[in-house]
Amino acid sequence: MDTVSSHIVVTPGVAGGKPRIAGHRITVQDIVVWHERLGLSADEIASEYGLSLADVYAALAYYYDHREEIDQAIRADEALVAELRRETPSKVRAKLGG
Repeated sequence: MDTVSSHIVVTPGVAGGKPRIAGHRITVQDIVVWHERLGLSADEIASEYGLSLADVYAALAYYYDHREEIDQAIRADEALVAELRRETPSKVRAKLGG
């Protein structure tokens, strides 16, 4: 068994069937967003979420091997959030008159 596949699993019905850290509901996509977009280091991610450094680096290795697939999933999730925000106005903003 290679190192990445010992840390990364895909289970239908768990985390939307997205690749995730074995034994966790943390997806490869989560790791990528935290590392690439939020600028968290591998050490920070591992410490904050109770993962091993091997888990984090395996997720990043998986990402670089499946970059287009993961990037597409991130874009799809961002589009869904944007659509939900358009369809569901903020009750706080409405109350504040904005």
